[in-house]
Amino acid sequence: MPADLVAALAGLGLGLSLIVAIGAQNAFVLRQGLRRQHVGAVVAVCTASDAVLITAGVAGAGAVIGSRPWLVDVVRVAGAVFLTGYGLLAARRALRPGVLTPDGAGSASRRVTVTTALALTWLNPHVYLDTVVLLGSIAQTHPGRQWWFAAGAVAGSVLWFVGLGYGARLLRPVFASARSWRVLDGLIAVVMLALAVSLLGSAS
Repeated sequence: MPADLVAALAGLGLGLSLIVAIGAQNAFVLRQGLRRQHVGAVVAVCTASDAVLITAGVAGAGAVIGSRPWLVDVVRVAGAVFLTGYGLLAARRALRPGVLTPDGAGSASRRVTVTTALALTWLNPHVYLDTVVLLGSIAQTHPGRQWWFAAGAVAGSVLWFVGLGYGARLLRPVFASARSWRVLDGLIAVVMLALAVSLLGSAS
């Protein structure tokens, strides 16, 4: 197998292993996909953000972040505050059935949706650690083929977010009732608030 392809597949595998996990960003993409609202914009934001961060990591930004841990702490606290607010809104939707109905009433505008996607991505310190630091560092173990590794990691991000965002519609029958949406929002609230607590705990 060509060495370039080996590096690309290594990046693809590691990228997918890091991104395929329950988290704030994935929960948001899933929810938008289920509602079929601004899915393209959300997927574009998430994939483009990962591409920028992975590229920065391979280019050497990971060393800069590693030498300035206070930057991660600032993002960590800001992210915890944002996740707390988003989690409380999800809890409110779960406790009040009239806030959101299955047909998408009360949907947010494209601008608000994109802003939320950006915040969930760029205010998550784990994103920097995974993409910039970890992927950027491991890419250097493929000397001369770092950018093949980066291309594989970016491809993994694209495959995941496109599949999650547009594949979520296959679960629409499960979410045909308001009760199902309340359960989903309840789970999202738990995930967001738990992540916020973990971020604040790791900052102490």
